[in-house]
Amino acid sequence: MPRYDYRCSVCGTTFEAQHGFDAPAPLCPSCGGATKRLIRRAAPMLRGMAAPVSKHATKEELRAKWAEETPKLRKKLVEKLGEDAVRKNAPTLGES
Repeated sequence: MPRYDYRCSVCGTTFEAQHGFDAPAPLCPSCGGATKRLIRRAAPMLRGMAAPVSKHATKEELRAKWAEETPKLRKKLVEKLGEDAVRKNAPTLGES
C-alpha cells in the first residue's frame, strides 16, 4: 500500500499516512483538522540497461536489450574516458 505525506491546514502538522489510492485524505492526528496531500518526490524513472525488459524476460529479449544498449554505453564511456581506456578496461563492449 502506498504512503502519502500530508500537512494539516489548521495546525501545520506534517505526517505520513498509508492507505489506498482512492481513499480520502485522513484527518490531522494532532488536532483533527482537514489535511492536504504533499508531493515530496517524483517516482524514479529507469532508462537504459536499468529499465526492465519485462518481469519474465526470455534470454532472447535480454540479449536484444544488451545489443541495443551496449553501443550507447560504449559511446558515453569513450567520450568520458577515451578509446584506449575503454579498450583496456571494458573489452567486452567491443568496437562500435
